[in-house]
Amino acid sequence: MKTWKKIVLIIGVVLVLLAGVGFTVMQSRKGVVAVQTGKVRRGDLKSVVSASGEIRPLTYVNVGANAFGKIVKLYVKEGQKVKRGDLLAQIENVQPAADVAATRASLQATQTEATAAEAGYRTSLADVKRAQAEAERARLDFERAQGLIEEQLIARAEYDSRKAAYEAAVAALAQAEARVAQTKAQADSARERISQTRAQLTRASDALGKTSYHAPFDGTITNLPVREGETVVVGIQNAPGSTLMTLADMSVVTAEVRVDETDIVNVKLGQTAEVTIDAIPKKVFTGKVTQIGDNAMIRSTGLATTQNTGAASQEAKDFKVVVTLDNPPENLRPGLSCTAKVTTATKDKVLAIPIQALTMRQKRDLVVKDKKANNATAQAAAPEDADSREELQGVFVIRNKKAEFVKVDTGIAGSTDIEVLNGLQEGDEIVTGTYKILRTLKNGASVKIDNSAPKKEEQS
Repeated sequence: MKTWKKIVLIIGVVLVLLAGVGFTVMQSRKGVVAVQTGKVRRGDLKSVVSASGEIRPLTYVNVGANAFGKIVKLYVKEGQKVKRGDLLAQIENVQPAADVAATRASLQATQTEATAAEAGYRTSLADVKRAQAEAERARLDFERAQGLIEEQLIARAEYDSRKAAYEAAVAALAQAEARVAQTKAQADSARERISQTRAQLTRASDALGKTSYHAPFDGTITNLPVREGETVVVGIQNAPGSTLMTLADMSVVTAEVRVDETDIVNVKLGQTAEVTIDAIPKKVFTGKVTQIGDNAMIRSTGLATTQNTGAASQEAKDFKVVVTLDNPPENLRPGLSCTAKVTTATKDKVLAIPIQALTMRQKRDLVVKDKKANNATAQAAAPEDADSREELQGVFVIRNKKAEFVKVDTGIAGSTDIEVLNGLQEGDEIVTGTYKILRTLKNGASVKIDNSAPKKEEQS
């Protein structure tokens, strides 16, 4: 055989072998899924609940109008600091002051009448004693007259005179006793009128007092919606003309936030929180949870569920949580927007995996079927029931270049990682992406690890 023929034959054999190898490699790569992976590692986890809200003082009061009238004087300005008892505003008080003066004069007249009635009562008591003495003397004279008349030592006329004097003294005594009851009733009535007039004076004084407004505690005037000369009215809270000003104690400042109903069960009193305020960027304030609301609020309206009909019960709900700041700055103002991150749990050196590695599968999807088996036989051997449709939480672990689904139980979740309680060991390699691959990845599928950065899709 010629040399060139040998060379051609050798080249042909090599090409056939290369083609066979290439075909074998291509066949072996069919069904191989490219995945991104990560390692199960130990680390510190911190579970955080984030919520937004606004800055509020712990103690504040809306000073409302207690009487109808015109504002004659405002003694404060918005932003001014005041002390407890300081005069804040004055409403016209001509009529209440006149009522107080008239009632006070009436009280004095009533007290004078009562004094006179008491004197009359004491006089009547003296008259009774005098009448008793006269009656006793007349009785003794009459008794002596009876003894003398029997012995015929006095005339009948003398006897009759003493008898009449005694009967007159008894009648005078009865009259004096009746006068005592009368003057006592007059004195009691005068005392009752004094009590009544004092009550009227208290009422008039209260009406007069409600025209002057004093600070109930030390604080800052944070809102002053009225001006001198305006007329205020007694009305519902926050109605125009019924709220004079808002006084806030800014020494204790809170962040009042709304926590989603799915997170509120993890929030407890005393938990630490980090608060950021939009008006003070790049600064974090610390605080603690001091109040947790029991009543849910409709997110769209902000009203409590007790104020809504059943039609709104399916809407998203929030719960009020109050975080008291540890060292609030003096330049804080009520109403500033803020965000609070409440630390609900912390654990050190726990097994953790990326949250995106978790996936859900039904039991029936985890059965690795033999490709050569008959489909009808496989379905007959594993009939579907409620148990087969049960969903399991787990991750895909790389073992022998295959993705094996492992059921896991989880603990607390951090911002990017979540605690694994069982099913995995430190160092296990698990599938972390992509999201599309994790949704469709089958148990036992052959995989190829590709942890290179994903290419950005070209804009069309």
